[in-house]
Amino acid sequence: MFTRVAAAARIQSRRPLRLRLQSTLSIPQSQKGVIFYEHGGKLEYKDLPVPKPKPNEILINVRYSGVCHTDLHAWHGDWPLGAKLPLVGGHEGAGVVVAKGSSVTNFEIGDYAGIKWLNGSCMSCEFCEQGNESNCAKADLSGYTHDGSFQQYATADAIQAAQIPKGTDLAQVAPILCAGVTVYKALKDSDVKPGQWVAISGAAGGLGSLAVQYAKAMGMRVLGIDAGDEKRKLFESLGGNHFVDFTKTKDLVSEIQEITEGGPHGVINVSVSEKAIGQSVEYVRPCGTVVLVGLPAGATVKSDVFNHVIKSINIKGSYVGNRADTREAIDFFAKGQVKSPIKVVGLSELPEVYKLMEANKIIGRYVVDTSR
Repeated sequence: MFTRVAAAARIQSRRPLRLRLQSTLSIPQSQKGVIFYEHGGKLEYKDLPVPKPKPNEILINVRYSGVCHTDLHAWHGDWPLGAKLPLVGGHEGAGVVVAKGSSVTNFEIGDYAGIKWLNGSCMSCEFCEQGNESNCAKADLSGYTHDGSFQQYATADAIQAAQIPKGTDLAQVAPILCAGVTVYKALKDSDVKPGQWVAISGAAGGLGSLAVQYAKAMGMRVLGIDAGDEKRKLFESLGGNHFVDFTKTKDLVSEIQEITEGGPHGVINVSVSEKAIGQSVEYVRPCGTVVLVGLPAGATVKSDVFNHVIKSINIKGSYVGNRADTREAIDFFAKGQVKSPIKVVGLSELPEVYKLMEANKIIGRYVVDTSR
């Protein structure tokens, strides 16, 4: 166990400053977590050592963690960005601060805190200075280059960790820490104004279901694209204006342009479909913006140069939000304007969640309870 501050002042005083921890809670030496040792290998639910926070880090007792499509990509090894191995995935962890490093001043023991995709960055390069920390060349990524939230205790850089208001439902807020922040930032990047149309491609999935709500809270008219009656019902229950089932339409592009009287002013592509991305470039309104968020492995976006120029459209990539975006996204949630449509299962059931994700059978967002 980590030494309690009150009971070990003399011992702490002999230790180098960089090794001192502040904690008033009893912390175990081992914990339960899900780890894999090679891409596509067995997802093992097993005992793991509890990590010790560095001087700039906090240790969070993760109560709940959302499951993101990025976690599936990390396990598969889909992306050219190298992930650490072995790896504990997860980057939507919500819990309680149980220890902190010697240089941490913005968190106290007992505070609610969230683990985000961006675990830490250098905070001194041109990107960090401009609030684009996720583009930092030295970015440390939870559940990718840094063991993440699919364990009961995880570390996070205190500067990038999310501040969560006390009393917040930790299961509900978990998906906001990545899915919510990501789509909120994408909607801001779309430049869609209140009253204008935004199309959400993949509108009833984990990201899409939150994008619909953020868009409505921001005053936009929302067209959702997805498949199936269950997804239509979810979309409509979230306040969406018009749903298009891509499996039932004869001409998706024409139907969307007709509904929106010329095409949506912006498109948020959260589905992992190369075809869907290509279609969005066709149906977007002249002078509109196509925002790329979902990352289908090996996909490319193609746009006919003549129409691209004549329609004066924009194609943007939108990565995760910064600290300000995170604070704003959580504020929408705290005020009740956004809710997470979640299903909670035990952390030990994570492999089954991945199977559902691979089969495209998930509606809303799965959240794992680390206590089971």
